[in-house]
Amino acid sequence: MSEQAKVPSFTVISGAQVQQALAGRERQVVDIVEAAYRLHGAGSTVNPPSYFLRFPDRPTSRIIALPASLGGSSAVDGIKWISSFPENVAAGIPRASAVLVLNDHDTGYPFACLESSIISATRTAASAALAADHLSRDRGRPRRVGFFGVGLIARYLHTYLHATGWTFDEIGVYDLSADHSAGFRSYLERVESGPRITVHDSAEELIRSSDLVVFATVAGTPHVHDPAWFAHHPLVLHVSLRDLSPEIILSSVNVVDDVEHCLKADTSPHLAEQRTGNRDFLDGTINDVLDGRLKIPGDRTVVFSPFGLGVLDLAVGKYVYDEVLAHGEPTVVPDFFAELRRYG
Repeated sequence: MSEQAKVPSFTVISGAQVQQALAGRERQVVDIVEAAYRLHGAGSTVNPPSYFLRFPDRPTSRIIALPASLGGSSAVDGIKWISSFPENVAAGIPRASAVLVLNDHDTGYPFACLESSIISATRTAASAALAADHLSRDRGRPRRVGFFGVGLIARYLHTYLHATGWTFDEIGVYDLSADHSAGFRSYLERVESGPRITVHDSAEELIRSSDLVVFATVAGTPHVHDPAWFAHHPLVLHVSLRDLSPEIILSSVNVVDDVEHCLKADTSPHLAEQRTGNRDFLDGTINDVLDGRLKIPGDRTVVFSPFGLGVLDLAVGKYVYDEVLAHGEPTVVPDFFAELRRYG
């Protein structure tokens, strides 16, 4: 490292600035996520296991640390610190909150802290939209989509599907909360003019009537058990990771974002591995699909289970940081690093 290395300034970027930087950039963000997946597949990332902070007195809640390092032309290191407190929803505030810290590639100094619940939802939605596109290319695009769980992630995922050219004849909605279903239907009616929108009374009804099924719940254990519900072989975006029983996983084509990450923490694929004692049920990764090494059949249910890689947060966060510096009003904290002389 050069003796003339410069300590970066420290910038704080608010959620409002994140929203402004990402608004209307859905196609560009999908491209950013695809590039990050390709770097990950090429070994140009470091993405260690996520770390879960759990609480004996709050068993449904958790805070997760996702450290990562992204190579390529926008090399950056960092960590996302994201909490999931489902009881927040009943109290009138969002379930998840997060910050993303970006570290300078050369010096290791943190140079930015960004509100990251929006970045997290955005990279999740972009990842799912990218997967839906490539996984359906040999099957034909689904015309009937069903959303199982209708919170913030479902809304962002619908936004990304809509903004990247997806159109549907029918949109199905199912949630354990009738109020949430009604709220999501109201949202859809504001932004969609063509498709028929149906709020379903049961999970089975939603799944059987959908060719693309989006799971975006907070389920901690499998609650969908019958493979017969999937007899029509839909494409399943299993974003919430723990909805499907091992029987459904084992009867499907399974694509993940990263094998080692996805087969941890009692995800549905992890439970399938525990059931069988092997990983033979995994057909490949999203990078295998992007590179054409994995062809997707049209006569089987296809399940995409993305664990959610920290490198995606870094890629989207670095883009937001660059946009705010170039076109916004970044909040720079003066003298954030105050002890810079070795001997005082």
